[in-house]
Amino acid sequence: MTVHAYARATSCVPGSSLRFVVSEPSPVEVADVTDDRVVFTGTAARDWRLPIDPGWPSSLYRARFGPEVPWPPGLPGERPCPGNEVYFVVREVVPSAPILVSVPFTTWQAYNRAGEPGQGLYWTESPSRATRVTFDRPGGGPPPERWEHGLLRWLRPAGYDVAYCSNLDLDDGLDLLSGHRMLIVNGHDEYWSAGMRDEVEEFVRRGGNVAFFSGNTCWWQIRLEDDGRTMVCHRDAAADPVADPRLATVEWSATGRPENTLTGVSFRAGAGTWGPDMRRMLEESYTARFAGHWVFEGTGLTDGDKFGQGCLGYETDAAEFEEVAGVPRVTCRDGTPSSFVVLATADLRHWSAYGQGGRATMGIFSSGLGRVFTAATVNWGNTLHDPAVERITRNVIDRFSAEPVQEWEVIGPIADVRALAVAGRTLYAAGADGTLLRRELCGQNLPWQPAGATGSVCALAMPREAAGGHGADLYGLSPAGRLLRLAGAAWEDLGRAPGSAGLAVADGAFYVATTSGELWCRPFGSRDWEPVGGSAGATCLAGMNGRLFALDPARRLLTMLPGGVWEECGLEVPGSTLTAHAGLLITGGPDVPLWWRPWGNGRPRPARG
Repeated sequence: MTVHAYARATSCVPGSSLRFVVSEPSPVEVADVTDDRVVFTGTAARDWRLPIDPGWPSSLYRARFGPEVPWPPGLPGERPCPGNEVYFVVREVVPSAPILVSVPFTTWQAYNRAGEPGQGLYWTESPSRATRVTFDRPGGGPPPERWEHGLLRWLRPAGYDVAYCSNLDLDDGLDLLSGHRMLIVNGHDEYWSAGMRDEVEEFVRRGGNVAFFSGNTCWWQIRLEDDGRTMVCHRDAAADPVADPRLATVEWSATGRPENTLTGVSFRAGAGTWGPDMRRMLEESYTARFAGHWVFEGTGLTDGDKFGQGCLGYETDAAEFEEVAGVPRVTCRDGTPSSFVVLATADLRHWSAYGQGGRATMGIFSSGLGRVFTAATVNWGNTLHDPAVERITRNVIDRFSAEPVQEWEVIGPIADVRALAVAGRTLYAAGADGTLLRRELCGQNLPWQPAGATGSVCALAMPREAAGGHGADLYGLSPAGRLLRLAGAAWEDLGRAPGSAGLAVADGAFYVATTSGELWCRPFGSRDWEPVGGSAGATCLAGMNGRLFALDPARRLLTMLPGGVWEECGLEVPGSTLTAHAGLLITGGPDVPLWWRPWGNGRPRPARG
């Protein structure tokens, strides 16, 4: 007769003990799931405590009671986790590893006894499904597809210092999260409580990073009761007795809090192929849409290349987007943040014949001080044998788990631009022939579009607000040294300027750098230019929040407050032209992509000479 057992908690710490309830006395073997290393053998009584050795590393463990029961991989609900196997996590006593990996015990428990009336939360449409399930019962281990196993078994051999937690630990888990630089959500993590979501979102706002190597993520809201030992999910707001509708156990999107704000994507726009047709996922691949992004560094991919065959299954998430001159840009209508950058897409609308037709959208976005990456598929970790999938995974983990460092990031393709300026959400550029170009100021690799203006300009500037008779318009310098203002589709001549090396607006005044190294100023409301010192050899100027910026011939960034002295910022700029706007530095130039980075970290240093 098969032994049945369960643990009284999903996680514990070294030096403690974990209580098990066992149907009959039996031999027990405990192994680390990530490498199959056996860490304990003995005999378990019906009410038994496993001592957690202080030397055991933080990991996912399996306790097997009695002989091994054959358990081949299969389809959802097919041959679920044997009742004599119990999974649990050993956490760190003091959270300190750079990387924390969450194990989705809530989803595992939701599928436990799927299809049994009153026992499992599945199947979704069945009126006899349970609305409350307990962790105090056998089963509740990984599903037969083992969505999580590939990444779990790859991380440590790949050289990463990782700690593990149960996803139940994330409920009221901000202190736990704060001990780590990044959180990895892996595989199929579908069931989230409000507390879990609150803490993870706050972790990101404070500067933590999250990588969702997962799909169908945070689809259902749950509540945890009985000290976390009961999971409630009615899936029907009318049947849920909860007083606060924000806590109703329905799809997160139905609570007014779409999962997109956490993950950037949603299963609402995603795809699924189920049952006998699940194997069709092995035929599908992602298409790279922003191969110049650092996430793709070292992959050798170019835009339009396919990669990751088999990673898109069996459920995927997606963001709503529109094609802008052949480049995807999120609409934000579904709750996806405007900072979301689409990295790769897959068109899976043909899956409507096998389950749910939709798409998959890999991407990255910022929230507060932190960043979020999503692979948007449940099977990502099981395709790490694909060189592109492995390199992308390494790129994300390496950057997210390291000490935060502000770096230049590519936001657009190579284009021969000679001057930049920003008006609201629009980035303007002067092309090599002086014609005006524009695109949205965002992290997506959007192409430049003609702005419709005529006339040649070599420098651009934009005041933050109107003053002294000058509107909040786009201004330029002609190569002949004339100050211009954009009026409709043409440039209006505002008179002579003393130079053409650079133009900026700061503190209600125009500033011009000359090729001979002088800096001149013309306050708004005046028609006269005044010399105000040297330009530090500036090849271009920019202004932001009353501060001037300049690039010297070596492309080093300098800054000063009007009336002060130039100071070196200790920052090399990858482009030859520069603008500054809303806390960002943006640069480009001939033969280089468009880049941006935040301004403000580090202290300026006095300029030499």
